[in-house]
Order: sequence, then structure tokens, then C-alpha cells
Amino acid sequence: MSFVPGQPMCVVAQQIEIKKLRQGDHLILGFSIGGGIDQDPGQNPFSEDKTDKGIYVTRITPGGPAEAANLMMGDKILQVNGWDMTMVPHDKARKRLTNKKEDVVRLLVTRKTLEEAVKHSMGYPNQCH
Repeated sequence: MSFVPGQPMCVVAQQIEIKKLRQGDHLILGFSIGGGIDQDPGQNPFSEDKTDKGIYVTRITPGGPAEAANLMMGDKILQVNGWDMTMVPHDKARKRLTNKKEDVVRLLVTRKTLEEAVKHSMGYPNQCH
């Protein structure tokens, strides 16, 4: 899922809606993220070519809201409530996700298994049309 900044990219995406769990003053999503344009992409276990500075799901809390919404470890977050997450610093992505004014987070994600299934069904082994 690597891309060249400023160039169009072709991905298979899925929308996931997570209802935050309220615990006192805290709103819980039930997942952690890694990545961002200010992070070392070589440390990202989900980046195939180790140059991808995207935001990835690195941990899912068992029984939490993210697991209930079918978010998966390794999912790449493309959007949060309509905001582009493909070229953001880690902290900005975290703030978008944890906005206390929003009880629901709508994510647009891509995952390797989605892309592989669509490419296989369309007969395109290594390209997206």
C-alpha cells in the first residue's frame, strides 16, 4: 500500500463506525494507532516497503468498541470523520480520533485482505483498475 505523495492512489476502502464507550469523563475507542509523517516508517510492522508514513491500527482492546465495529489490527486509517489522515503527524491523528465532542468516529480504512480479495475477484493480480 505504498504511494507517492501528490500522486493518485487506488485503494479498496471500508467504512467503519465506532461508538465511543463513555467511562466517566473519558470516551473509549478501544484501539491504539502508530505511524504518522513525523514517525520512522521503518518501525511500522504493517508497512510492506517500510516507507509508508500512514496511520495504522496497532492494537485492538478485546471486547472494546473498535473490536465490536470490526476494526482490525493492521488497518490503515485513511479518514476520520471525513478528515484526511494520509499525511498527518501522529499527534494530530490521535487528537482527531479522541475529540471529546464526538461520540461516534467514522473511519475510512483499507486493509491488505480487502485489496487482495478485490484484485483476485477482478482478475488483477498486481494492479488496481
